Amino acid sequence: MEFSAILSNEFGIAQNLVENIIALIDEGNTIPFIARYRKERTGSCDDQVLRELADRLTYLRSLQKRKEEITSSIAEQGKLTEELSADIAAAETLARLEDIYRPYKQKRRTRATVAKERGLEPLAQKIFAQDLKTGSLEELAVPFIDAEKEVLTAEDAIAGACDIIAEEISDSAQGRLLLREYYQKNAVLHSVKAKEEESVYSMYYEYTEPVSKIPSHRVLAINRGEKEEFLKVTIDVDANFACGLLGGLFVKKGSLTTDTVRTALEDGYKRLIHPSLEREIRSDLTDMANEQAIKNFGINLKALLMQPPVKGKTVLAIDPAYRTGCKIAVVDPTGKVLATTVIYPTPPQNKVEEAKKTLKVLIREHGVQVLSIGNGTASKESEIFAAELIREMDCGLSYMMVNEAGASVYSASKLGAEEFPEFDVSLRSAVSIARRLQDPLAELVKIDPKSVGVGQYQHDMPAKRLDETLTGVVEDCVNRVGVDLNTASAALLGYVSGLSAAVAKNIVAYREENGEFSGRAQLKKVSKLGPKAFEQCAGFLRIPHAKNVLDQTGVHPESYEAAKNVLELFSYTLDDVSADRLSGLSDKIAVEGENNVAQRCGIGVPTLRDIVADLMKPGRDLRDELPSPMLRSDIMEMKDLKEGMELKGTVRNVIDFGVFVDIGVHQDGLVHISQITNRFIRHPSEVLKVGDIVTVWILGVDTAKKRISLTMKQPKNQNQP
Repeated sequence: MEFSAILSNEFGIAQNLVENIIALIDEGNTIPFIARYRKERTGSCDDQVLRELADRLTYLRSLQKRKEEITSSIAEQGKLTEELSADIAAAETLARLEDIYRPYKQKRRTRATVAKERGLEPLAQKIFAQDLKTGSLEELAVPFIDAEKEVLTAEDAIAGACDIIAEEISDSAQGRLLLREYYQKNAVLHSVKAKEEESVYSMYYEYTEPVSKIPSHRVLAINRGEKEEFLKVTIDVDANFACGLLGGLFVKKGSLTTDTVRTALEDGYKRLIHPSLEREIRSDLTDMANEQAIKNFGINLKALLMQPPVKGKTVLAIDPAYRTGCKIAVVDPTGKVLATTVIYPTPPQNKVEEAKKTLKVLIREHGVQVLSIGNGTASKESEIFAAELIREMDCGLSYMMVNEAGASVYSASKLGAEEFPEFDVSLRSAVSIARRLQDPLAELVKIDPKSVGVGQYQHDMPAKRLDETLTGVVEDCVNRVGVDLNTASAALLGYVSGLSAAVAKNIVAYREENGEFSGRAQLKKVSKLGPKAFEQCAGFLRIPHAKNVLDQTGVHPESYEAAKNVLELFSYTLDDVSADRLSGLSDKIAVEGENNVAQRCGIGVPTLRDIVADLMKPGRDLRDELPSPMLRSDIMEMKDLKEGMELKGTVRNVIDFGVFVDIGVHQDGLVHISQITNRFIRHPSEVLKVGDIVTVWILGVDTAKKRISLTMKQPKNQNQP
């Protein structure tokens, strides 16, 4: 197979660039490294496209390997023909390939294999040929009666022959291809209740939807309902029409055996083909739904990880609880824990005034500027308590509700224990909640991506595929932002391009033993960090305040000479980079011409652009360019909401049928996909992502069910802004 030609056609990328990408992958380069530092060879493909191309390459290679296995197997049976070889070579999917191989695959013992053992295959061939014009079927079957082989009558012989014919029709690659296309276009998924009991699946107790149109979230919901034994699910088609399609291939008119073949065909369809295709369609639907859910999870996770950090502020975190009290942690702008305690402002203790007194002391003593409140159990009461405290202190304090999903997982983990051996589990959660506000990326990488609370049906996903995708998302985010080599945890370093978990720990150990890194070159002294790992990781590891200003940037060490050449070409030095005196560099390059400058410096235009961007803003954080998180100082309750009310909110989760928005009333509201925009969209992620600040209007409030319906379409009676 010419992989580069296939991928070039599918991705719309020039074949020579695809060949370069395949070579880079095969050389052991990571996707973040290829995306950032090999743009000339890839045509500046981004990490998402590169990952999709790498996945497709893996599939094509698996397909090719399977073709070779099947060809070898059929050849060993002495049944390989030129036509069969051509069919195998032309197969574009594993499903098509397995259809071709089905007649030659060693089968478990079936009714057809039993009939063949009884010597009935010649009879089946005569019947299936359908060229008998005179005589009778019984006369044809009599010579095959054999008591020793348990064929006692002509009817037994005919029945066995029909089993062979039914299986042969079932194994036909052409017949399966024809029916598969029919099913994909015309089959419907039908679900009914499996037991007399109300459940969250009630809407699917008598439900039908075309297979070609059913959205992925409904597939996953129905699958879960079936798994929990609330639903029975079938794939339904017009069986008569399906048999008619097969009849066009296999039934010949005018023979004494025509009706027998038709009967065998109908049996084969009902007993073998339909159940097989039903399983296949269900499997395809599930695979499609899983991929959509995993893709959506990845999009949400990326947006969550790339949330702008709240920098330079001392944070007091509240990890809410009832009986055991709210755990408190005060964390300075660098993430260092300054103080911890426990307060009891929530039921059953209700020690509100005592809790306020404790927090006021901590806030004044440590200069706290922001409160970070976990959104779990007792968070509503804690939020009300915090809003009252802020009003009483009147000192410019604000707060933010933080998604605490996975905090308890981290606090009870080996990593949490290693990081804070002196704290109990609950206090570690409070520290995590504080740090999530200060730097979401650095803190959330310590948690299994499946536990961060922005997915849908993640527990039903194929674990390996989900882990691969989410790990890739985290890896891309970490490397896109860059990592402070002198402060990063081993967990964060473990996601840096080219670094294994073991080498990440070695970096931390080296730092603890020898002090802070003063330059990237020191990485070569770290145990087990070889030349290839250095090449892959160096550009993503930053050293703020390094003597060589290039070590503070995303410029790769391999391009340091080129960066100096760019500066010298326009009479600048590295000192000008440190002193932020490069404001005119871009204009000078534009006058000279990018192609000319790149050529004189021995680099490509994409690398030139990246070098200039890094020189202009050494140590920049891409996340700082995004809108800041929304901090609050007061709270509303659901009873305060009125239809038509305009509010600002933060998108907390994006799912197939809409988005959930935090509007500051503890209960997130739902903006259905139909209420997001006036234009047609296939998925909410086309318009919104986790962390977006949006303007919404109240459509309806159901306090009993704790549901808030929102719209992003400005009501007609509202004044235009």
